Amino acid sequence: MPRRKATTRGFTRTAQLLQERIRRASETRGFAESRLLTRWPEIAGPEVAAIARPVKVSYTRQGFGATLTLLTTGAQAPMLEMQKETLREKVNAVYGYNAISRIAITQTAPTGFAEGQAAFAPAPAQPAADRPDPQVTGQAADLARPVADADLRRALEALGRNVLSKSKR
Repeated sequence: MPRRKATTRGFTRTAQLLQERIRRASETRGFAESRLLTRWPEIAGPEVAAIARPVKVSYTRQGFGATLTLLTTGAQAPMLEMQKETLREKVNAVYGYNAISRIAITQTAPTGFAEGQAAFAPAPAQPAADRPDPQVTGQAADLARPVADADLRRALEALGRNVLSKSKR
């Protein structure tokens, strides 16, 4: 009796769809192993990942080891400088051989180079001036109260707050 082949019923996993694009994008920066980019906090450790991120891997003409360039701020560079050898060993463990022979540290602003880096930080809290007026919020809640569906009521309250606060401006 033939075994039934496991399928995803015509669906493809997102990781499979993006894997080729991620690989091509990371190779333009010299990253043969995209794991170095995608799993940086696991490889370097949370302390190092919080202060530095990999920017590129450049290979020498002779091909005897590569240089990993890390991006960090000027204040964190001395701390990172002292951990370079340990970090190099951790990165080479990902490659499976001594692919990285040198680590270079680039000091710059937290936003990165010219292409702009995404900051993975929570959005700042709204200033008090941008928060809705409690009277407007109460009025919007009163208008939406007769609606039985909770999701629809919340949506109508938000719409009411926006309309009522805009009319006051």
